[in-house]
Amino acid sequence: MEVNLAKNEMPVNLGHETAFEEAFKSNFKALHAYSYTILQDESMAEEIVQTVFLKLWENRERLSIHTSLRAYLYKSVYHESLNYLKHKKVQQKYMEGAVVEYKQKQTEMDMEDKELRRHLKEALRQLPEKCRTVFQLSRFEELKYQEIADKLGISLKTVESHMGKALKLLRLKLSDFLPFLIIVLPII
Repeated sequence: MEVNLAKNEMPVNLGHETAFEEAFKSNFKALHAYSYTILQDESMAEEIVQTVFLKLWENRERLSIHTSLRAYLYKSVYHESLNYLKHKKVQQKYMEGAVVEYKQKQTEMDMEDKELRRHLKEALRQLPEKCRTVFQLSRFEELKYQEIADKLGISLKTVESHMGKALKLLRLKLSDFLPFLIIVLPII
């Protein structure tokens, strides 16, 4: 690849590692500072300049630069920096959209949860007192049937009977919410 280092200089072959290394060393700091003024990000500016030089090296056989090398490098850094900013802007919009969607879903779930809790409280209130007590001790206080029987002074069979009746009645009253109830019930 033949390029001019400056408008009045002789062409240099950047295909040779020594010439390429010299071009890198003599231009890196200025290109980095230029990219930094666009991006306001030290590490990204460094990455942009390295990318420009990498592309220059990878395309050295096919590339023909008709301006000075310095002008070509500045133009390349400028375009790479702008492309990065455009990409970053697209990412930002996507993230903002994802956050809005997440908040909407969370709000919907919270509303469904409140609705479920309201219906569950109403259904529990409608249970016969003994059934409600046995159900609450079992599901909310996580007592075993034998512990409930001992605490209430009733037989184990009576606890099982009350629990069966409570579950049957709740299943009927909360049939629309059954899938949600299975998930939420342990934390209510």
